[in-house]
Amino acid sequence: MNVSSAETWLHKVNPSLKLCALLVLCIVALFIHDLNYMMNVTIGVLFLFLCFTGHSMKRILLLSIPFCFIFISTSLAMILFGKGETLWFEWGLISITEESFMRGLLVGFRALLFAALGLTFSLTTRPVNLFYSLMQQVKLKPKYAYSFMAALRLIPIMMEELQTIRNAMRVRGFERGKGIRSVYYKMKAYSIPLLSGSIRRAHRIAVAMEAKRFTDTRDRTYYYEFGFSIKDHGFILYFIVLLLAGFYLSVHFPLLPI
Repeated sequence: MNVSSAETWLHKVNPSLKLCALLVLCIVALFIHDLNYMMNVTIGVLFLFLCFTGHSMKRILLLSIPFCFIFISTSLAMILFGKGETLWFEWGLISITEESFMRGLLVGFRALLFAALGLTFSLTTRPVNLFYSLMQQVKLKPKYAYSFMAALRLIPIMMEELQTIRNAMRVRGFERGKGIRSVYYKMKAYSIPLLSGSIRRAHRIAVAMEAKRFTDTRDRTYYYEFGFSIKDHGFILYFIVLLLAGFYLSVHFPLLPI
């Protein structure tokens, strides 16, 4: 599957700064209780997500399907079973009020905002760049950063080993069994080789990292050097303007009359 994408200015923003800014925005969103303000901020983040992640619209919409389902399910749970004074509809356990409807939309847009921020970060940030930036700007210890990077590199190796074991089992007719006992033997046949292989690889990585002096010292050179540029200032300025403009529009030009 081809997952290539075009590189935009978001890809060139410092990964540590990007992570901190998006986390701060998530915390700010938790304290936004005005629906119009939340909708304005969510629209601004969705604009960034749709236009500047560098992926095709088809792929972006495909990735957005689970989060749209979360938006709908979260909103409906609050709308259909919430409490309020202005009753709109009631049937059995279902009770829709004006207050529950507004709160449901607020919770749904908040969940959509979190999803858009997470996807924007994951689609525009490479894990290796993130860990290099954390070591250089946040002063994360190299032994932890390189351990995480090594673990990420092991995931495709483990998937390939799992496929090899599965093919071997099929050749030997081991996959044809049925019933609970067959499931137990299959789990045992898969888990033991994978676990033993993971232990051996982890030991080799630990020895290699110790031999290359990946200790607590932070005085080391890096193949990738990360700093700050005008794109980082533009990234921060975008969210500052988004929060201020969103508040202004929510007061003077509300999307919903509340």
